[in-house]
Amino acid sequence: MSQVRSPHKDAYTLILEAIDVGVYKPGDRLVESDLAERFGVSRTPIREALQRLETQSLLARDGRSLIVSSLDHNQMAELYVVRTELEGLAARLAARHATEEEVRVLRDMVSDDHRLVNDPSALARANRRFHKQIHLASHNRYLVQQLDLVHRSMALMATTSIAVEGRGEDTLVEHAAIVDAIEARQELAAYEALRDHISKAFVTRLKQESDS
Repeated sequence: MSQVRSPHKDAYTLILEAIDVGVYKPGDRLVESDLAERFGVSRTPIREALQRLETQSLLARDGRSLIVSSLDHNQMAELYVVRTELEGLAARLAARHATEEEVRVLRDMVSDDHRLVNDPSALARANRRFHKQIHLASHNRYLVQQLDLVHRSMALMATTSIAVEGRGEDTLVEHAAIVDAIEARQELAAYEALRDHISKAFVTRLKQESDS
């Protein structure tokens, strides 16, 4: 069944978003004809999008098929090292450059997300929106671009650390502390609060991995 698509989204974006929200998970096989039907586009832009995603290592070869890539332990650890530093920098710059309106949006996000604590999938999506808002509030286009690449790779993790019992509540407490620091224009505190937040998420994910 084809789905209604935005005229402003190309095949690459449509496939990327489908991976990001878990429609296609690590190990799933992507077939040109199926994707063309699902998104209501011709096979040529689908083929070009798949080639681009393979070049970015978001897709991998399995014989003649393309599958959604997965991250091994070392890749995940390397990704978190980069993410921790870039996210911390985004928070530091947001504390310096965020407008009052942007801070208000962040504050409202934290408040609104409390209703999602018992819905890990919805809270995970809200978490991505929150972090994206901080990236934008940094007012540094090059940093935003690099963080977009990092978050695309995060989509290759089959589970979300937020699904762990108690992690949802902790996440929102940590988000509130980040916003407090940004609002107070405390650059170092914002940097440290966001790095600490990512570090705790990584520890949770490592525990998930050891229990699986």
